[in-house]
Parts: sequence; C-alpha cells; structure tokens
Amino acid sequence: MTRKLLTLLLFLGSFFLHSQNLVWNTDLSDAFVKSDTERKPLLIFFTAASAGQKMQNEIFASPDFAEWSRDNVILLRLDLSDSSLTDQDKEQNLKMKNALGVEELPQVCLVTITIRKNKPTIDKLGLLGYKPGGVQQWIKEAKAILRP
Repeated sequence: MTRKLLTLLLFLGSFFLHSQNLVWNTDLSDAFVKSDTERKPLLIFFTAASAGQKMQNEIFASPDFAEWSRDNVILLRLDLSDSSLTDQDKEQNLKMKNALGVEELPQVCLVTITIRKNKPTIDKLGLLGYKPGGVQQWIKEAKAILRP
C-alpha cells in the first residue's frame, strides 16, 4: 500500500512540475532575440485583464501545451493592461498588436523573426483564438499555421 501511494505521489509530482515549466517572455526585444537565436517561431499571446480566461485555463495550463510549446515555439505574453509596464513598452506592445491585425483579446499570433544588422523582420504566419475542442485541437490548428 505504501509503495503504491509513493508511486502515485511521484507520478503526480512529476506531472505538476511538467505542467508548470512554461516560460513566458514578457519583453518584446528579448523574445525577438531568443526566437532568432533558437530559430523557432514566436507565439505571441495578446491579452488584457478584461479578456476571457478560457484559453489560459484550458489550453496553456495543460501539460500537452507545455510539451508542444517547449519543442516548437518561443512564448511571448503581451498583457495590454499591465500597469507595471512603462509607457514606452505599453505603446510598443499596442503597436505590435495593431501591426499584426489582432482585433480581439485574448488572441495568439504566430510569427517568424529574423534579425539582420540589429533590425528585426517579422513574418506573420497566422492568428489563433480560443475555440472549443480542447488542447489537442488547438495544437493541431497551430501546427497547420506553422507548417502549412
């Protein structure tokens, strides 16, 4: 009995550690450099305090998303209502939202970044919002955008 309980605790502990390994960048410039250096697309999550939480709770909080994102994209979270940001950062994030055609929040934009001579080039791949169907369906749609 003790052995079974210990095995269960170890399994659940590794499960929770695995699901909490998401590293969301919050600085646009740092994420651009990381995306270019690692040659991975950038997943930009545009959100605000008033935005719904379904995407975060059902998609981003899942172990499947954590595993997929770790292998396939660099994560960038731009909270347009973050009061701790400087005015310059807020303006930069808003410009990025508008340039990528993001109209609803929350929404994800997948892009590729190339930096040459300290100048980033952004190639928009597509937008993805929340849709019922679970994390596997969401990942399937993201893969279709990344590898058409």
